[in-house]
Amino acid sequence: MSYDADVLVVGSGIAGLTFALKVARERKVLIITKKERAASNTNFARGGLAAGMGPDDDPELHLRDTLIAGAGLCREEVVDLVVREGPERVRELIDWGVRFHREGGDLSLGMEGGHSRRRIVHAGDRTGREIERALLSAVEAAADIQVEEHLLAVDLLVGDGPGSAPVCQGVVALDHREGRKVSLRAPITFLATGGCGQVYCHTTNPAIATGDGIAMAYRAGARVANLEFIQFHPTALYPTEDPAFLLSEALRGEGAVLRRTDGTAFMEDHDPRGSLAPRDVVARAVHRELQATGGSHIVLDISAIPRATLRTRFPGTYEGCAARGIDPYAEGIPVVPAAHYICGGVVTDSLARTTVDGLYAVGEVASTGLHGANRLASNSLLEAVVFSHRAARSVLAGDPGLETGASASASDPSVADAGDAEGDGMGDGTTAREEAHRITAVRSRLRALMWRRVGIVRSDEDLERAAAELEPLLAKEEARWAVSRWSVEAVELRNLLQTAVLIVESARRRKESRGLHFNVDHPVTSDDIPAEDTVVSV
Repeated sequence: MSYDADVLVVGSGIAGLTFALKVARERKVLIITKKERAASNTNFARGGLAAGMGPDDDPELHLRDTLIAGAGLCREEVVDLVVREGPERVRELIDWGVRFHREGGDLSLGMEGGHSRRRIVHAGDRTGREIERALLSAVEAAADIQVEEHLLAVDLLVGDGPGSAPVCQGVVALDHREGRKVSLRAPITFLATGGCGQVYCHTTNPAIATGDGIAMAYRAGARVANLEFIQFHPTALYPTEDPAFLLSEALRGEGAVLRRTDGTAFMEDHDPRGSLAPRDVVARAVHRELQATGGSHIVLDISAIPRATLRTRFPGTYEGCAARGIDPYAEGIPVVPAAHYICGGVVTDSLARTTVDGLYAVGEVASTGLHGANRLASNSLLEAVVFSHRAARSVLAGDPGLETGASASASDPSVADAGDAEGDGMGDGTTAREEAHRITAVRSRLRALMWRRVGIVRSDEDLERAAAELEPLLAKEEARWAVSRWSVEAVELRNLLQTAVLIVESARRRKESRGLHFNVDHPVTSDDIPAEDTVVSV
């Protein structure tokens, strides 16, 4: 099989689909996704999209709330452009067919922790699924967009540009329907691969969130930053599944309260904003409570929310509890924290360009400067649509990558057979069954280690021990990779290990506590230490 493509999009969430729809007006677009096209982190987003569209709201208030949450690491000029462009991007989503909830004809605006106004545009607690539905429908109707499922990007194709500067020319991928390697070449590559929640054993992220884009970009020489800032969502249903069932923060915005199992509220003991404090504050408070009591979970008391409101505003929560035999009004909903979102990623500028020519990154895979040290709730979907728009504008204006990537001309076949990827054995006498068991064991060990040593609360000793265990695991995996046949599981394990090593290295470098990174050996955000990004590159 072969395709012509001017632009290659890796990922089919809100960032990739929005960008594709915009550039397809003038460019041929190929979207590849590792699973089915609807399998994305976007599909799991329950809360909504933050945009200052209420009569009592304005961009300055949204900017202020974002800067406060970001704990001194946000780039203010980036925050400003995002909050100002956000309302127009919401209207664009509506034009594409997204059915946000309305009240009396006006958009229904929810409240979430860290926000000073009701500004969460939503479709109940299934906002991500509704956005994904509408965008996929629009993509299917577009003549110059081709979507290929079950193509897993493995590594970026990088060539030399002017002055020997690296230029991204596409990706090498694994077609796991046919078990073969393929090279997909295009002058512009757009990474929209999502996050890396699967590095932790308790996460709200789907199985596909294995840090693929971060790992690929790092191996290709792109700069990555602020990977120590992992947001743990404080209210995942207990006991956790894989992925954990997420209870939207908007429940607390509508009056839900966090309580100990004896019924006493505790958040006011930790922060004057109570249950509406930002996620990092709430997650650490829950962590402390569980440590102090030895309990397995806390309780989300939703008794202040009428049953009718729960069914209509939070249908996912209502149905999820019912499916698990939980009556949320009897004794509340048992919850624990779970890894949810990474605030750092591949470094980009205000047009979503990375430090490798021809390579863009948008969404959770990117570090734009919006989130700083802690993401304000529901700013992630906003970030995705704003930067996808800006990236598309850059490409359509004639990004230099369209010229410096000439050795990967879009007139050449975009997909070329690169040899068999899978077989009965691994090339070293190991059977496929033995290899599957090995990968499962290493992945489980990695996820447990990250939860235990690099979780909500960290220490220098834990981080050193994590590095001492992870770095040899990654080295061993890279050595096997050089001689083994490819498999989806092996690709994902390699990326999980690489991303975990980068998270630990970033955390080791930050000798303070700031935002989502809390280290008991450096518990204070020091005024003597400039608020700087943690940047890592090959």
